[in-house]
Amino acid sequence: MAGIGFELRKLLRKQTYSGLLQAYAFAGIISSGPWVLSIIGIMLIGLLSVGVVSPKVAISQFQVTVTYLFLISLISTGLVQLSFTRFVADRTFAKDEASILPNFNGLILLAMGLSMILALPCVAFLFPEQTVLYRLLFVMGLGVMSAIWIATVFLTGMKHYRAIVLIFFLGYSATLVLALLFRSTLGMEGLLLGFVLGHYLLLMGMIWLIYRNYHSDRFIAFDIWKPGAMYHSLMVAGLLFNLGAWVDKLMFWYFPSTGQQVIGPLNASVIYDFPIFLSYLSVIPGMAIFLVRIETDFVEYYVKFYDAVREGATLDFIERMRNHMVYHVQRGLFDIAKIQTIAVLITFALGGVLLESLGISTLYLPLLYVDVVGAALQVVLLGILNILFYLDQRRSVVLLTAMLPITNIVFTAISLQLGAAWFGYGFAMAMLVTVLTGIWILNRKLEVLEYETFMLQ
Repeated sequence: MAGIGFELRKLLRKQTYSGLLQAYAFAGIISSGPWVLSIIGIMLIGLLSVGVVSPKVAISQFQVTVTYLFLISLISTGLVQLSFTRFVADRTFAKDEASILPNFNGLILLAMGLSMILALPCVAFLFPEQTVLYRLLFVMGLGVMSAIWIATVFLTGMKHYRAIVLIFFLGYSATLVLALLFRSTLGMEGLLLGFVLGHYLLLMGMIWLIYRNYHSDRFIAFDIWKPGAMYHSLMVAGLLFNLGAWVDKLMFWYFPSTGQQVIGPLNASVIYDFPIFLSYLSVIPGMAIFLVRIETDFVEYYVKFYDAVREGATLDFIERMRNHMVYHVQRGLFDIAKIQTIAVLITFALGGVLLESLGISTLYLPLLYVDVVGAALQVVLLGILNILFYLDQRRSVVLLTAMLPITNIVFTAISLQLGAAWFGYGFAMAMLVTVLTGIWILNRKLEVLEYETFMLQ
């Protein structure tokens, strides 16, 4: 699934500063995907709507609604994202790409249908004071976002990086323009309508690109649900990872002294939300390194190593490929840590200016600093998990993803009891403990790589 990374390396081979900047710019945008780009869009819509949308609380209601759409869709589709990625990779390896597109259609239909069916009774009974338009947009938005997360499975496997960036640009430009267009007549519902329509256009662009790359005589299939087609361990890992990344936010939203009701049953935390979402903007450089270093340099020697094992190459050649692979694992993780450290230091230096420019009190600075460190560690964790996926260490992945929500709940609960000075440390400590455990596990797996590889043949 690293096809796009190899295409980006062609820009690096130019050995020019423009090629370098282009490669990492494309990598940062694509690897960050809808999650980080949507944060930017939501913040811009909110900033540009101040003084136009009345009452002012309507802007907060829009932002909180969209946040919950992300939360629910990410956690619910987390059950299938990783397992479907593995299904696509297995079908590609088996040269059976004709089965990918119909199963994608089947999964999209199932994910959108279930999310909308389950959401309908919820919005009908839990939002009695909201308009019918708001309830319908909530249901539609949940279905669209669920489909987008599934479609992102294909992004790193495609080679048309310029088309992907163009689709992102058009989708989020449409989101911003439509939200600002409808805000004056429909208020908060207008902002939400623009968001849903913009992301629908983004989804259509992604589907168009997928249809350009995959072809089949069948339109729809459900082969992924046959026994053995989808790995249960990956379904569990996907669910636990997304839950682990969000559980601290949920705790702050519904803890009496830090959360407050915003719209219907949806709570938010003024003291916690702005810093944590701003901190996620700092992961773009690390995600770019992740795509270029892990998804290309490591994968290149990963393929050579296992090809050498399967084809009966000499022991000396196999060991050299293994050493190259380990070197690029270490280099990739080090580069991610290095670039995220730079991002953390820049935030430390310019955080006050950033908050003032956004009209946010500098009292949030300590929390922003801690959250930026936590977000940086999350990128490192993604790198570790990705390598373990390639090595087919699914038990280790489940262990780490189970550790994340447990530690996040425990440490966040402690921080809530200790008071405002400790807010954010629960999230950062959970990431730190999980990353350190992941490094230890990965190091042990790499030490016995040849032994386990040959024993499993």
